[in-house]
Formats: sequence, C-alpha cells, structure tokens
Amino acid sequence: MKEDRPSLTAQRVAMRRAAHQLLDDPKVFDDPVALRIIGKESASALQADPRQFEATPLAPYLRAFVAVRSRYAEDELSLGVRRGVRQYVILGAGLDTFAYRKPYPEGVLNVFEVDHPTTQTWKRARLEEVGIGLPGDLTFAPVDFETQTLEEGLRSAGYDPDKATFFSWLGVTEYLTTEVVMATLRFIASSLVGSGVVFDYMISPSLLTSVQRSRLDAFSLRVALAGEPWQAFFDPEVLVKDLRAMGFGNVEDKGPEEINGMYFKSRKDGLQVGSLSHLMNARV
Repeated sequence: MKEDRPSLTAQRVAMRRAAHQLLDDPKVFDDPVALRIIGKESASALQADPRQFEATPLAPYLRAFVAVRSRYAEDELSLGVRRGVRQYVILGAGLDTFAYRKPYPEGVLNVFEVDHPTTQTWKRARLEEVGIGLPGDLTFAPVDFETQTLEEGLRSAGYDPDKATFFSWLGVTEYLTTEVVMATLRFIASSLVGSGVVFDYMISPSLLTSVQRSRLDAFSLRVALAGEPWQAFFDPEVLVKDLRAMGFGNVEDKGPEEINGMYFKSRKDGLQVGSLSHLMNARV
C-alpha cells in the first residue's frame, strides 16, 4: 500500500463481497452491510451490473474465496466466544463490516480494527458518508508498522492482554514480508490460552502445477501494477510445523478441497474456491 492513499485492495475486496450478495444463491456469507459500505455510487453501479467483476474466468473463484474466508473466520469466532473469547482483533480490517452487524449484545465482545492510519481515516469517512454509526464496543487501532509494533498499537488502543482474544487476518499476509508475517503470528501465539487466529495465505509457487503457476503470475502482475505486490508465500506443511513450534496447540490447515466440501458442496451454480490459497486456523 502506498503511504499517501488508502488501500486499493480494500475497496476491491469490499466490491467482491458486495457482488456475492447479489450474484450467488444461496450466499456463503450473508452480509447486510456489504452494499452500503462500498459507497452509494459504487453500490448503484454494482446493482446495475452485478457482473462487472466477471471479466475473467477466474473471477468467480476469487469472489468465492473472499466470501468464504470471512464466513470461516466468523464461524470460528463464534466458537471462540462460547469458549470465553472477549476481544476480537481484525488485522488489516479494510472495509470489514463485522462491527456494524455483529450478533452479540454490547459488552460481550470488544472489537479492535487494526489498519494503516491512511486506510482507517478513509474508512471512517466512508462510514460517515453512508450513515453507518459506530458501535460503542468498537475501537479503531491505527498502526503504522514503519514506526510501531502491533503490540504497541493495540495496547495504546486499550487491548487487554489478560483476556482471551480471537484474531482474523484476511487478505493481508501475501502483501507482507515473511518476517513480518511470522513476527505477527508469534505475537498472537503469546496471547492468553484460548486465543486464536484465522488467516489466509498464498501457496508457495514451487508447489503449484504449471497451470496454477500461470494463474498466480497473472494475479501477481495485476496487484503489482496496482502498487501492492505480493511478497509472502508458504508451504502448508512447513507453516503448520512453524505454528506449533510457536506455541499454537491446535492447528488446522484448510485447502481448497476441504473448503469446497465444507461450504460449497452440492451447489447448482458450481461456485467454488480455486487452488492458490489456503485458510489456517490456529489456537493457543
């Protein structure tokens, strides 16, 4: 992301999440705020032509993954709340809408949205523009990783390390260096027992077939031209071992076959995720 403007990726992801509400039946991820948060002009354009993002054969796979990663993270968050989780940290929140439609009474779950200050200022302006109010148990935690750590940013926002916390980290790891990704995961691993994280990540190119590699190269070029190049890729087996070594006691890696079996089975429209990304669920 360029320092002087908000993330272009955040808007694109929000548009795909909104398109899922219009195009796919049944919805994998029901988000009643998705169309509002993209802005009035974008919402009108999308409603007039819901398939404006369908320019390539890969578009449905990307839309499916954007939807299902949010669904999976919030499914796991729900289980965490039952176990006693009382803080939810959304890393790289972008235009995430959970805080504005959460199913819990105020006081049950404190939500922290972590993002670069420029993107967060843009989001707050967008929320005001479309008339979405801020709930009392939401805290914005602007963090510029060039000048402060995640721990410093969260603590200054009122994060309590003595409470079990669930972290979601969606659509972010590939834009960071491997070192930053692993440092962030080590911080999460130091959280109170019962805490956990769901994140998605890109598969190491060396593990892909030639066809998958050509798809990856095409995607990589697009995001690089937008000024937000991909940097981190992982081998699932190695990543699972690394997470366990950090102190995560329960680690579950979800590949495309398992994701499709969990959330896209027997669909008449054939919607499913592709093969370039995995979902990881790790609990302390």
